[in-house]
Amino acid sequence: MPDPIAVNSMFARIARKYDVANRLLSGGMDLWWRRQLVCAVDRHSPREVLDLATGSGDVAFALSNKLFYANKIVGMDFCQPMLDEAVAKQQAASDGAYIKVSFQQGDGLNLPLPDAGFDAATISFGLRNMADRHRCLAELRRVLRPGGRLYVLEFSQPQPWFRPLYFFYLRHILPTVAGVVTGDKSAYVYLNETIEQFPNRTALTRELSAAGFHTVRSIGMTFGIVALHEAVA
Repeated sequence: MPDPIAVNSMFARIARKYDVANRLLSGGMDLWWRRQLVCAVDRHSPREVLDLATGSGDVAFALSNKLFYANKIVGMDFCQPMLDEAVAKQQAASDGAYIKVSFQQGDGLNLPLPDAGFDAATISFGLRNMADRHRCLAELRRVLRPGGRLYVLEFSQPQPWFRPLYFFYLRHILPTVAGVVTGDKSAYVYLNETIEQFPNRTALTRELSAAGFHTVRSIGMTFGIVALHEAVA
């Protein structure tokens, strides 16, 4: 499992170039993946939402724009430089945009939040960076109200025919391009390794069930390289 100190340091180093790198390396697909997540959350009209591993805040802001009934969206991350980027975006927004969003530093393995305080929780491309996935999922279940929903948007394992091409890209092209953009190639070698080692949809469904969630559903996107899991607390 990832070392939390090393992960925190890595994200701190790339925080300022994180959004640019994501957009470039995903070919803009990260926008579409995020839209699918937000639409899934919106179907159940939650009022209080936690976005864990919020990073630079893009998911929290997208939720704020879409969730008409929400009155509170908390973006939480353990890397302060990433949260600084999120706050800077919020302050730069005009007309009081994103007023429902607040940002807070917190550890996904020990959330500084009360029990049963949220109707929905999201975590996008952050679960694979947790030192203990089961503990993180158990914490997310703890802070959800009974019947609340968890949405996990994360890299998954691609369809077999696409695997050779995809893994060639992850191992050889992605770190090189990311190194040019961010100046930190080693960070993206690590990210590539976590993507390759992350469970497929079936295995992650089992992990969600083991953490106490039920009615787990998942959909694969972009030849299976990304999956969206939805589970009920």
